[in-house]
Amino acid sequence: MSLAIDVHDLVKRYGKRTVVDHVSLGIEQGRICGFLGPNGSGKTTTLRMICGLLTPDGGGGTCLGHDLVRERDAIKRQAGYMTQRFGLYEDLTIRENLEFVGRVYGLDRQKERVDQSLERLGLATRQKQLAGALSGGWKQRLALAACVLHEPKLLLLDEPTAGMNPTETAEMQGLVAELKAEGMTILLIEHKLDMVMRLSDRVVVMDEGHVIANGKPAEVRNDPRVIEAYLGHHRAARTPLEEAAE
Repeated sequence: MSLAIDVHDLVKRYGKRTVVDHVSLGIEQGRICGFLGPNGSGKTTTLRMICGLLTPDGGGGTCLGHDLVRERDAIKRQAGYMTQRFGLYEDLTIRENLEFVGRVYGLDRQKERVDQSLERLGLATRQKQLAGALSGGWKQRLALAACVLHEPKLLLLDEPTAGMNPTETAEMQGLVAELKAEGMTILLIEHKLDMVMRLSDRVVVMDEGHVIANGKPAEVRNDPRVIEAYLGHHRAARTPLEEAAE
């Protein structure tokens, strides 16, 4: 299977601080790659370089066949990025928000695409509700609907279940699994370790800008370096990673 993402030695600095330090990744098309690591470990910065939102200070590679540095605009047109914070208009309805996103992308078949996105994300019966009146879980659904409206080949999800209750989290997991089944390549940052371990084909663990583990979930969750980095210290009790393995 060909690689959707093939990057090597990515570096990103802010002043004297190196946030991402020579990160190399190869991710196959149609796979889910989960990213774990403490806050500030470089996960989000790495994803933003991959999808063309940030220019690397070093390294390079390709995403969806496009050069990471020279063809950033082409990458952005084929990627959907769901950020941690809700970024749509709260004084517009669900449908109006999606129609606005469609106009921004200059999409053809706009009504058809909006209708399909509403149905796919279970939003059709709520399409006239103001976004600001939605619960956190429904706002996340709307954000995901906006991300997939232009039918991207690559989807980047930065903590998509933030603020969700267990039922909403399970529903979001199902939606992500459906998108993968449609052939979409998905990069997932998520602090709910059981979700990462259950959905991901590959798990990447970062700490202080470095990749410290990269492999199948079963390999990563038993790596003592991962547990130490994620917790910040050793402890005798079961770790979240060990609980996720069960």
